[in-house]
Amino acid sequence: MAFTESDLQSVNTAIASGELTVKVAGREVTYRSLDDLLKARAAITSDIAAARAGGRVRTGYFNFATSRERL
Repeated sequence: MAFTESDLQSVNTAIASGELTVKVAGREVTYRSLDDLLKARAAITSDIAAARAGGRVRTGYFNFATSRERL
């Protein structure tokens, strides 16, 4: 599902106002708690970042690579 900046703004507005019902991705969604809204914001932010990066999302600060040596 591709989220938009408008979806992110809707969630941010809901967080700021204390509302638990927002319109996201064309549907009205009622979250159970502020924690659920914060998780939704993180998911939407991640999705938007992935779309901007062409599908690549960096999940942490360090990126590790491994190599195998033939013995």
